[in-house]
Amino acid sequence: MDNNTGRLPDNQNDVNQGSIPYITNLRQEVLDNTLFYTTRWTSKKIQFALMSVPVDTETGLDVHYTSDQFFYIEKGEALIIMGSCYNCINLQSYASEGYSIIVPAGMWHNVVNIGNLDLKMYSIFAPALHSYNTVFRTTQEWFDYYENY
Repeated sequence: MDNNTGRLPDNQNDVNQGSIPYITNLRQEVLDNTLFYTTRWTSKKIQFALMSVPVDTETGLDVHYTSDQFFYIEKGEALIIMGSCYNCINLQSYASEGYSIIVPAGMWHNVVNIGNLDLKMYSIFAPALHSYNTVFRTTQEWFDYYENY
């Protein structure tokens, strides 16, 4: 189930891949990804997703009330913005290749690409936040989807 929308995916068997191991060349998969956001592995307790944030764009100011989130930057430069409420953004930090960011549940956050290359990173949610096979090809698809919820 998608925790943001409460919807089940079209194929309810796709909700949980938890019994299927996932082995990958993570660095290569992250660098090769051209989609803004794509889930790669999902169980009920954790989810792994790839992200490619284009130059001069961002993930958008966002909060997840039930999931902690981990980001790892494989390539690029970012400004990390966080705060305890929408109008209480009080943390800003630079991050680049090799940096990790941990966002506790309930923390508003945004990752802004401040470099001159697409920002290549992966994210882990615990528990899972989106349905298996969730894909947003562009930042605009991502923003359009969340504006409706």
